[in-house]
Amino acid sequence: MKRATLTETPSTLRFQAELLRPEAIGKSGAWTVLSLPKNASAHLPARGATTVEATINGFPFRAALESNEKGSPYLRVGEALRDAADASAGDTVTLEITRAEEEPEIRVPADLRTALASVPKGQAMWAAITPMARRDWVLWISSGKLAETRHIRIKKACDMLASGKRRVCCFGGLSWLRKDHPTAGENWLPLPKA
Repeated sequence: MKRATLTETPSTLRFQAELLRPEAIGKSGAWTVLSLPKNASAHLPARGATTVEATINGFPFRAALESNEKGSPYLRVGEALRDAADASAGDTVTLEITRAEEEPEIRVPADLRTALASVPKGQAMWAAITPMARRDWVLWISSGKLAETRHIRIKKACDMLASGKRRVCCFGGLSWLRKDHPTAGENWLPLPKA
């Protein structure tokens, strides 16, 4: 297996790396993964997902780099992106990655904000996680159709955050919530000034 190599400019990381099937890293799936060189980690957040604008074999795309349990960044490369880049599992591809501007901050529903205020450890973890992780928590909570479900999820979220859990797991099919989303009601408050 070839090692990934890195060259960089002030804002762009350029490297070549091998597309690996998840079985090669102990997981399963139809997608492939591409691990970033270790020295690229210094230019990216240690945990959580980071949105990047990139090219793979010259084909432009925008995606989220994820971090494994050791904090090393990797990119999931699905079939459509592999086809567009004319690449297959086992191929060495050329990437150019530029970190996108900071992730947009999602509005925190008032009931979640109030609940977090009563759980200092949960509130501290909320402040420490990435905007994408906060978005996932809000989407998970807001996807409950019943007020009782929402209340239960808010309590669970506060407990999980207080125990150190950074991301909510295992929910799918959620679309972005906007201020005019029908379930938002009066729960939206303006973001605090930085």
